[in-house]
Amino acid sequence: MLPEIISRADLRELNSFGISEQAERLVLVEDDSQLRHALDMARQHDWPVTLLGGGSNMVLAGPLPGLVIAMRSRGRRVLARRPGSVVIEGEAGENWHQWVCWSLDHGFHGLENLSLIPGTLGAAPVQNIGAYGVELCDVFDSLDALDRTTGEVQQFERKACRFAYRDSVFKQHPGRFVILRVRLRLSTQPIPRLDYAPLAAAWKSTGLQRPDSRVISQLVCQVRRSKLPDPAELGNAGSFFKNPLVTAECAAALLERWPELPHYPQPDGSVKLAAGWLIEQAGWKGHCQGHVGVHRQQALVLVNYGGARGMEVMALAADIQQDVLSRFGVELEMEPLLVGG
Repeated sequence: MLPEIISRADLRELNSFGISEQAERLVLVEDDSQLRHALDMARQHDWPVTLLGGGSNMVLAGPLPGLVIAMRSRGRRVLARRPGSVVIEGEAGENWHQWVCWSLDHGFHGLENLSLIPGTLGAAPVQNIGAYGVELCDVFDSLDALDRTTGEVQQFERKACRFAYRDSVFKQHPGRFVILRVRLRLSTQPIPRLDYAPLAAAWKSTGLQRPDSRVISQLVCQVRRSKLPDPAELGNAGSFFKNPLVTAECAAALLERWPELPHYPQPDGSVKLAAGWLIEQAGWKGHCQGHVGVHRQQALVLVNYGGARGMEVMALAADIQQDVLSRFGVELEMEPLLVGG
């Protein structure tokens, strides 16, 4: 049975940027059956469909026509145990951070570096979320997704997801697949990843000698809170720009002029640059522009100071992109999805 469809719904509370835009119709679905009912109704009425997870990686740029479907399915379970590893499964609507905490409560290791990332489990594979040296693809097992072109539920193994830096087949084909549930393979023994310097320093300050995933999770939360604003207090979508990948030749030229530029050589020969450093060096950190601005502590984060509209956010982002391109010859790519308008 399909839940109530809410007409002219304000989405301000359903996106972490806190942008007030209206959905022509909104429905919150809690299982596969309700999802199919909602999609069938949209098909019958020829309504465009927008899928909404936790609303943490999007910018609403205008009203959303048709039907907005918010995934609210819940459920967590242990599927299989093997020597040294375990496979866990969760429904798409599960809150990501609560999912991480649940895995740690059960003695499973591998998600601690991804603590406190906003959003839902179902949205995590779309962006191949990552933080502090770990990406979702590192622990990914498989997922189930509804293919809207065929109506069939398809299982995706890791290779089929075509994961890349903040990318996947689901991002490359927006709207085609609805992720229903996700399975991850975690370790039953601690496997600390302390490559990120502030996290390594925080760990060292504890004086602990034995790896402890719970402590690492707590430290990750501390580091994130010190650098990133809480969306409940200051609307934002987390890191707004991807760290750009450039050729080795381009990186060498930049480093000759700016030797302090943070850079990370990649296995394919490219070099990842720190977008936040580029933006800060261009003088944008703490900049305000109408109702929006660049966070005072983290230049990679754009914020809503209250009453911002999506096009204000996009105008500021475009100004930053153009300035960084003119100064450094580097193109910044927006990380959140642009929705509506």
